[in-house]
Amino acid sequence: MLSDELVIVGKLGRPRGLHGEIHVTPATDYPERFDGMDEIHVSTRDGWEILKIASTTMVGSRPVIKFENVDSPEEAARLTNRELAVPKDQLVTLPEDEHFIFDLIGCEVIEQQSGDRIGEVVNVEQYPANDVYVVRTTSESPLMIPVVGEFVKTIDIAAKRIIVDTTGLTDA
Repeated sequence: MLSDELVIVGKLGRPRGLHGEIHVTPATDYPERFDGMDEIHVSTRDGWEILKIASTTMVGSRPVIKFENVDSPEEAARLTNRELAVPKDQLVTLPEDEHFIFDLIGCEVIEQQSGDRIGEVVNVEQYPANDVYVVRTTSESPLMIPVVGEFVKTIDIAAKRIIVDTTGLTDA
C-alpha cells in the first residue's frame, strides 16, 4: 500500500506489563478509535507492515495495544517509536465543522473582502485554545491565522479553499 493512502493515527510508546502490551500516543482526537481494530499499519525502515491486534485497552486516556505474536516487554520495546497508520477509508467520520489536518494542508487562503489570494496553508499548529493555520505568503514570514470564527469564514475542502477575514489580524 502506498504511504499517501495511509494516515498516521498514533505512535507506539513504551511497553506496559509483562505480556507484550505497548502504550500508544494517539495522533487523533478520537483515541477510542483503536477499540475493536483487528489490524493496523506499523512503520518500518522500508515502509509499512500490517500487525494483527490481539486486544486494546484504555489506560487513562491512552490506548494500550497487545499485538499478536508480541509476547514480552522486550519484543514490545522493539516497536517503540514506530508510527501507526490506517487507510484513509478507515478514518472516523468527523462532525461537519471539523476537518483532517492533511485535508487543510495545501488549501488556498483567500481574503473575504478583497478576494485576493493570501497564500497557502502549509501547516496547522494545535494549541489548547484553538488551532492556528500557518500560511505561506509572498512575504518572508508566514501569516498565522487563528482558527476562530472571527477570522475563518468558510472552509471548502473539495475546492481546497479557505476564506478568511484578516481585519484586525494584519492591521498594525
